[in-house]
Amino acid sequence: MTTLLLFVIYISFISLGLPDSILGSAWPIMYQELNVPVSYAGIIAIIIAFGTIVSSLQSDRLTLKLGAGKVTALSVLLTAFALYGFSISSSFWMLCLFAIPYGLGAGSVDACLNNYVALHYKGWHMSLLHCMWGVGAVTGPNIMAFALTRNLGWNKGYLYISILQMILTAILFFSLPIWKKREKVVDGKEAKTLTLREVVKIKGVKEVLICFFCYCGVEQSAGLWASSYLNLYKGVNAEEAARFASMFFIGITVGRGLNAFIAMHLTDKTMVRIGLVIIAIGLICMFIPGPALLSLCGLILIGLGCAPIYPSLIHATPTSFGADKSQAVIGIQMAFAYIGVLALPPLFGVIADITSIAYLPIYITILFLVMLFSFERLQKKIK
Repeated sequence: MTTLLLFVIYISFISLGLPDSILGSAWPIMYQELNVPVSYAGIIAIIIAFGTIVSSLQSDRLTLKLGAGKVTALSVLLTAFALYGFSISSSFWMLCLFAIPYGLGAGSVDACLNNYVALHYKGWHMSLLHCMWGVGAVTGPNIMAFALTRNLGWNKGYLYISILQMILTAILFFSLPIWKKREKVVDGKEAKTLTLREVVKIKGVKEVLICFFCYCGVEQSAGLWASSYLNLYKGVNAEEAARFASMFFIGITVGRGLNAFIAMHLTDKTMVRIGLVIIAIGLICMFIPGPALLSLCGLILIGLGCAPIYPSLIHATPTSFGADKSQAVIGIQMAFAYIGVLALPPLFGVIADITSIAYLPIYITILFLVMLFSFERLQKKIK
């Protein structure tokens, strides 16, 4: 039963990744059909992100009341409904409306599954879990491309993915009997919901929240601006720059697959430090004057370095802060991660407008150093 449930959880994380990258792949056609400015994709992304932050903060309360299995099943159902809503949308305001349940569903399932795996499975499962998200993120645009290349329209692409989510919802509801219930008493302590203020007061939580905030800033800023950096500063043509930039995400996905094997022999703390060292090497490559190939190698190394950090930090949460507090802490970690996604990549866009895209390595380095400093402070506090 444990193996069957793990399979269901992996499939759930693939489904979590499926819709995450399809808005960007379909938007060049969507905005023209909807007759809105190209920048309006950012409005939809912001609505989704805010919904995700809200539901992440509520994950502790929901899982204590309903259990991880029910929260996951209901969240995927909500996401399936939202994606179906996208598939029948004919105007921009409809997309904004359905973006609300999309964000609410995505945040709950993300925080819930991460905590469940952190509590009940070994660290290598967490790395493989996040690798599954990458599989979904790569598959989603291909499903959308299938619909677009056959002139079926972007609505059909969303419909296909919503059908996959509905199938998963059915599987999740059937699997409910094999999910472990959240314990009311953990390590002799009564499990109870914690407020944001109570969680932040826990020793080391401030540092780990900064780690998640800065990590997502590093990952998303590199992913969003890599192509523009290569094109505008390194002189790589636009098509090649886009292809090179995709190597960053491939580095993360492949890295997490490899980490699943490495994590069998190393602690979460060691995995994070290995990732930090690889990112540092990647940044050095980007600073060295020379051909664009050096920057490409740097981006791939940054992607590989990012691979173990996020899942290892999450998996360490029950050990660092206590199993009775892990759901509350992970929910807030997810919220800070999404705040980082929401704030830090656009901030560099403003900086690049004022100065130059050439400052991307410096910007990523600053975020990296803050993350490194916060992680080392965290280790001292939780000893």
